Amino acid sequence: MVSKELLALLVCPVDQKSPLRLESEALVCTRCGARYAIKDGIPNMLVEEAELPPGCASLNDLECAKADDAKLDTTGSLT
Repeated sequence: MVSKELLALLVCPVDQKSPLRLESEALVCTRCGARYAIKDGIPNMLVEEAELPPGCASLNDLECAKADDAKLDTTGSLT
């Protein structure tokens, strides 16, 4: 389980500022809905391995990726 202290420090890796919420065995971005799995108590914050929300076909379609300060390049990789 992710501690409250760690959860307070973690943000969405796409825009590097949107807070995350804990849902079962995943951290979910409160802005774009991307889900980051938690395995053995360790959050997997790799954007490329995030579960996309319904209706989102690619990382570039995420609300956080559309922001002016997003950290994704045109291929959907972090810059």
